[in-house]
Amino acid sequence: MCTGKCSRFVGLCLIPLSLVCIASNALLMVPSWKTYSITKLSKHVLYMAGFIGGGLMALCPGITAVRAGGKGCCGAGCCGNRCRMLRSVFSSAFGVIGSIYCLSVSSAGLLSGPLCRINEDSWSYPFEGDAGAYLFNNTLWSTCLEPTKIVQWNMILFSLLVGASCLEIVLCGVQLVNASIGVFCGDCRKKEGSVH
Repeated sequence: MCTGKCSRFVGLCLIPLSLVCIASNALLMVPSWKTYSITKLSKHVLYMAGFIGGGLMALCPGITAVRAGGKGCCGAGCCGNRCRMLRSVFSSAFGVIGSIYCLSVSSAGLLSGPLCRINEDSWSYPFEGDAGAYLFNNTLWSTCLEPTKIVQWNMILFSLLVGASCLEIVLCGVQLVNASIGVFCGDCRKKEGSVH
């Protein structure tokens, strides 16, 4: 697979993953489809790792990779698409940083559990410090009285963020290598186009 086709494939995978991260973070802001004040939302939700890290910081390399996978600047490509590939190198490095940020915050959010009401007036993190043991013991989930089913809500959405950000790290890493090769070697489609 030539560098241009690989770039396009990676970009088309990164774009939906970044949208999944943005949507997951948005849903974490409205636990169980209800709005709460900022003071009643988990600190890991407020770090906006899905919006910023896994979302916007991965969306940019996705779009740049798709553009790098297009035809060069002058028809078949006067410079073998090297300029776009160079931009994609820097953008992919930016994407790796954002995805690592999303992965670290989402993992911490998954391990510490949600912020919830545990009695009449007290909101806290009842599972913080148990290293994620609550994830495998659903009898503990009833500790959280409000928001309704907040443990499952957080588990599903933070797990989506963890999975999506892991894939983004891999894809941005692949594109970093692919675009670096593209900068030095150009796009093989230039050679294919000259045969016809």
